[in-house]
Amino acid sequence: MTEMAKAYEKKTGVKIELQGGGATKGIRKVSAREIDLGGSCRQTLEDPNTLSSHTQERRVQMDPVAWDALAVIVHKDNPVGNITLDQLRKVYTGSITNWSQLGGNNAPIELYIRKGKISGVGRTVRELIFYNYDQEFTSPKMRVEKSTGPIEKAIEKDAVNGIAITGISSAKRRKVKLVKLEGHEPSYENIKNGSYLLYRPLFLVSHLRSLDNPEVRKFSQFVHSEEGKEIMRKVGTVPYEDAIHLWLKYLNSVRRAQEAGLRRLF
Repeated sequence: MTEMAKAYEKKTGVKIELQGGGATKGIRKVSAREIDLGGSCRQTLEDPNTLSSHTQERRVQMDPVAWDALAVIVHKDNPVGNITLDQLRKVYTGSITNWSQLGGNNAPIELYIRKGKISGVGRTVRELIFYNYDQEFTSPKMRVEKSTGPIEKAIEKDAVNGIAITGISSAKRRKVKLVKLEGHEPSYENIKNGSYLLYRPLFLVSHLRSLDNPEVRKFSQFVHSEEGKEIMRKVGTVPYEDAIHLWLKYLNSVRRAQEAGLRRLF
């Protein structure tokens, strides 16, 4: 989004002010009309009592604009370079606790996770790996952090035996090792063709009352334009329309996860 905002400002003279904070913040600040646009890697939550959107996530439009991936990251000196989806499930549920079980060193696995179940990464991990939004994670050496930044920093700097899942864009900015999943790297082409299994849509979030705002509409059009798509490709993000075939598979994952655990979240 940083490169997109810079290009839009250069083209139009309109400055887009960017703030971090994650998917939940992006949706809820738009819903509260505190910001004009937000970014998210998850859909809005559902309130089990009304079967409508969560009270803090209502009256927003979720516009899919791109695809990226969740990356399995370890310390750069970790010899393990590939993991299967089943092995990853077992790491996150405490069945695999030592790197030797994955072909690595005889050392305990330190699992780093985000606090809570509704963060973009945490929710997507539950959706794509477990098909259950209510899935609990457990490991003898589990570290829980409030945000993704400290997790990535720990894996990069100190956690020689650590493992975590994070967004591919931020992972590429760190000196960490990206582990292959089922033999596939989280590369542009593997995300685009779906062979890398942990792919996810990225959404541009706007309030329903902002749809008539000309600046909001113009920026959205720019993101979807060929110029906007080329910016995405240059940073390794797949434009939504380039891999629209992934949408049905994504919706199936969402449906399965909803049936398994969504209504127990609130």
